Amino acid sequence: MSDVAPVERALKGMAWPARSALVFDASGIEALDTGGAVVLFRALMEAKRRGCEVSIEGLRSDYAQLMSLVSSNWEAIVAEVAPRPNGGERLKTAISTHLARMIQGLQFLGESTTALVHLVAAPRRMRWRSCLNSLRLDGVNALPITGLLTFLIGVVIAYQGAEQLRKFGTNIFIVDLVGISLLREIAPLIAAILIAGRSGSAYAAQIGTMKVTEELDALQTFGLSPIELLVLPRVLALVVALPLLTAYADVLGVFGGMLIASNQLNVSFTAFLSRFDEAVALRHLLIGLGKAPFFAVIIALVGCYQGFQIRGGVDDVGRHTTISVVQSTFLVIIFDAICSILLNWWNL
Repeated sequence: MSDVAPVERALKGMAWPARSALVFDASGIEALDTGGAVVLFRALMEAKRRGCEVSIEGLRSDYAQLMSLVSSNWEAIVAEVAPRPNGGERLKTAISTHLARMIQGLQFLGESTTALVHLVAAPRRMRWRSCLNSLRLDGVNALPITGLLTFLIGVVIAYQGAEQLRKFGTNIFIVDLVGISLLREIAPLIAAILIAGRSGSAYAAQIGTMKVTEELDALQTFGLSPIELLVLPRVLALVVALPLLTAYADVLGVFGGMLIASNQLNVSFTAFLSRFDEAVALRHLLIGLGKAPFFAVIIALVGCYQGFQIRGGVDDVGRHTTISVVQSTFLVIIFDAICSILLNWWNL
């Protein structure tokens, strides 16, 4: 049958005869595919459900074989064409799925914390070579892109601020705008987002590939802890690297602002630095640097966790790599927003 939908509608609206036995005459069927066989078998099942003894006559032998195949796989066919759950069921499924993921995430956090406590008790177990290699990859190699981006952001902030400050003759306040915004918020956040996209995704891809190739199973077979071997060195390296990258980003971002202030507002480097020392308190620098280690922990743990969640092949590696970047960026911004609210309450 080329189109089974009209036949299904006709069967649903059909008035079944009140008989104890029914005979289906299939001698007029000239063509039958799998869809037609499913519709015909569903009609047979409906008749049986109504208490009728059903038989089918005149069906060609090849069509009878197709009906037999549909009959033997009926449960799988019914499962595939099961009706879509309603909104309440979908909501319940989504909630249970997210709760299960949260529990898995908390379990991974607990395992990582326990491994860190054991490592502090026995520092010799730390994989220092792996930690230094991660520090090189995630810290030193990230200097060019981090410096370039924060320099350009400092230029943009100063240039946009200059257009407004020039109208009121308050050129010198460009120092306050660039210094406080970069040191306190923008430089730490931009550095964290860059590392989330650069290093967090790499963690997920590396660990996920090791899991797909069963290297993690081999490590566990040799009695090695994947968390101690793969997670903690990356976390500790990033905790050291990100504050240093943030300080580096502060310097280049402020330097970009100084160039625009000198070019657009006639604020010399000497005047800029003099005002910077007066207007930008040390607490702004310390707040920005203080948030960086927490950003590092979030990025490293999320990236490693997503790597351990990979179950399939290469496609699953790519999917969880993307998820790691999105989740770590989201959590970093949420944490930064919470810090801003709390610091505002404490008048800091």
